[in-house]
Amino acid sequence: MECYLATARGIVVQQKSDAAIPVTTLSPPEGNTTFIDGTTWCVALAGVSQGDLQNALDWACGLGMANCKAIQKGGPCFEPDTLVSHASFAFNSYYQTNGNSDIACNFGGTAALTKRNPSYGKCVYSTSGSLVASAPPLLRKHSQSLVWSKLLVVLLVSNFWM
Repeated sequence: MECYLATARGIVVQQKSDAAIPVTTLSPPEGNTTFIDGTTWCVALAGVSQGDLQNALDWACGLGMANCKAIQKGGPCFEPDTLVSHASFAFNSYYQTNGNSDIACNFGGTAALTKRNPSYGKCVYSTSGSLVASAPPLLRKHSQSLVWSKLLVVLLVSNFWM
């Protein structure tokens, strides 16, 4: 990649050396507040488009692979049977299993982080580590390999665009 500098008075051309071009580096995900500033949860925002919220919930429980068993009929978090309540549980499940980063709690602008525990009655919202630590060994291995797979994809994509 070559970069040139020209002045307005005369054409003075300077070639920028490749050594001066900044290199993009990857760092751990930003926004992990579980260890820095106390536990956080990801919840659905009230007042957002119901269609957007439903689409985000469908994605979280589908392709996002959030644990949505508790919000199924008969589950401990089924009641109240509202879209905001179900989406909050699913969003938090995804957030807690995907690094507690700000980006893992976006859902197209339908979710936000909170420091207030949204658990109620028998419905317990997980925190970082509680999903994997209390899971059967097979699920623990799957969750860890999923994280490594996602990291590998990010590294491959970032190297491709460099």
